[in-house]
Amino acid sequence: MGVFIGVLGPVVAWDAAGSVISLKGPRHREVLARLVAARGQVVPVDLLAADLWEDPPQGAIGSIRTFVGALRRALEPDRPPRTPPRLIVTVGTGYSLRTAPDAVDAWRFERAVEAKEPPARLLSLLDTALALWRGPAYADFADALWAEPERARLAELRARAVERRAQALLDLGRAAEAVPDLDAHAHAHPWREEGRRLLALALYRAGRQADALAVLRGARSALAEQLGLDPGPGLRDLEADILRQADRLDAPADPAARIWASAAAAHDRAAPGARLRLEATVGLMRGLAVTGADGLLAGREHRAAAVEAAEELGDTELTARVIGAYDVPANWTRSDDPAQTARIVAAAERTLVRLPEDTAPGVRARLLATVALESRGTASPRARAAALEAERLARDLDDPALLAFALNGVYMQTFETTGLSGRRDAIGAEIAAVSVRHGLPTYEVLGHLIGLQSAAAVADFTRGDRHAVLLDGLAERHGLPLVSVFTTWYRALRLAEDPEVPFAAKEAAYRAAAVPVDSAGMPGLSEGLPPLALLALRVRHDRAPEPEDPDRFGPYRPWALPVLLLAAGRRDEAAEALRAVPDPPHDLLAEALWALLARAALSLGDLPALRRAHAALLPAAGELAGAASGLISLGPVSAILAEMALHSGRRHQGQSSCE
Repeated sequence: MGVFIGVLGPVVAWDAAGSVISLKGPRHREVLARLVAARGQVVPVDLLAADLWEDPPQGAIGSIRTFVGALRRALEPDRPPRTPPRLIVTVGTGYSLRTAPDAVDAWRFERAVEAKEPPARLLSLLDTALALWRGPAYADFADALWAEPERARLAELRARAVERRAQALLDLGRAAEAVPDLDAHAHAHPWREEGRRLLALALYRAGRQADALAVLRGARSALAEQLGLDPGPGLRDLEADILRQADRLDAPADPAARIWASAAAAHDRAAPGARLRLEATVGLMRGLAVTGADGLLAGREHRAAAVEAAEELGDTELTARVIGAYDVPANWTRSDDPAQTARIVAAAERTLVRLPEDTAPGVRARLLATVALESRGTASPRARAAALEAERLARDLDDPALLAFALNGVYMQTFETTGLSGRRDAIGAEIAAVSVRHGLPTYEVLGHLIGLQSAAAVADFTRGDRHAVLLDGLAERHGLPLVSVFTTWYRALRLAEDPEVPFAAKEAAYRAAAVPVDSAGMPGLSEGLPPLALLALRVRHDRAPEPEDPDRFGPYRPWALPVLLLAAGRRDEAAEALRAVPDPPHDLLAEALWALLARAALSLGDLPALRRAHAALLPAAGELAGAASGLISLGPVSAILAEMALHSGRRHQGQSSCE
């Protein structure tokens, strides 16, 4: 993240190091604030003048241009002369603020308030979002007419955030914690019935029935005496439920909350039935993880807590069963939560060391498969060895479910070089065959998904289409909504590789595919993928990349940045960025990222980078760069290799320095 702009309090901006940027005078700050309030829309310069001055003086337009120029210099101090600004851009006769959604505190706050997440994740998001407030929004411009609607809108969102946070606490069984903030909220907003309802419910669940009824009756009296109104149905129904002590007031509705409560209770070593409760908890999480976005997030979020609780109980075999029971099929090779993944792998390795020698081999195999699966993208020799050992044990035991789990680990460790789609295809075919014979539908999906990706890698779209049809049928039959994310992206890739399809239709297909991936609950997949796909599409079709904030590429930023800088005419910066680019991770997008590196190296004539890319891509000479993901393509690797060889030949009198 570069510049971060704050309007939830006095208007301020910070640089990447967290230092406050000098924005000069109040008019400069007001121009910036007005552009933030427009939320990316263009503000005509004459409207800016009318907003800044009650009666704009002569020369107001020139003054605004001076303010904008000073802001550009302050916010982009390293921008070379005569290069277009990237933050405050001129559009027609006006200006627009073009920055990432997370680069403005108000925009980040709004996204958090609207987030659809399981309770524990939502609570964390809202705590972080509410901490962004440093005072009233646009505090410097409380009297400005242009700021009034935005101040009111943000105040409403802030109140809603407090209420959603309280509901999350209630869903997690933490009613007593919700009471103090709700009490203050109800006093500050006496006419918000939802705030009063939540306060009464929190008091009731905290064992304070009389206080809960007093809140509801106080609300009834205030509404009647001051506004002549009766309470709404939410308050009336809650009062009736409390009076009859309705059972539905006691239990959280969210299954993830029950998981959280179970895992938390297991931390008490003396809790009766803690061991049984922990194993049941993991079963719940596993079932929840395949139901879709919220379930996947909830399962992942509470898995580490269950493992930690099992370790605290001091029972090594229980810990092994808790870790190994989470055998949720995984296809994507970037972790959704690297920190949590590292904790799981470390716990599995500790448990393997501590297991008694007479431990059942199936328990050991599940731990090894977990190490292999969760070490995705690392090309770790230890993880590869764990995968192969888990596979051997599973075959010896003739356990189909365990074999499918172990083969999933082997798949995750078949990325040590590029061009291994054929080996992965064989793994996927065996997973699918085992799953069909033994009724393992989620692993059957995994097998066909690997088959789809492997077919796309070698441009065998007839075979890929068959896998896509089978996948959609399995998803509908077994209620697996995440499958459509992958088949939708595959069909966008299919269009992108069809020479008869207009470019605009290809781009539209990728933009449409980006919508469901954002809410899939798989940040390892979604983060940075939509802009990467559009960049790959343009590079594939020899079209100039559109201007884009490099930070939007997330984990793919290092490989996208040189290409973006070249498109902006900033060759020196592109060359410097290319020299700093690391080798891509060993994953499904390795060929795509190497291809981007190669394209930048070709444009810049960077021979060391060309040698790196040529050596890395050579094993994938028969594939489409990136299509092994089933998502994107930068075209035939063979064409990229030929172009690199030709370039090197021209530089070295026909002797390829890449061989």
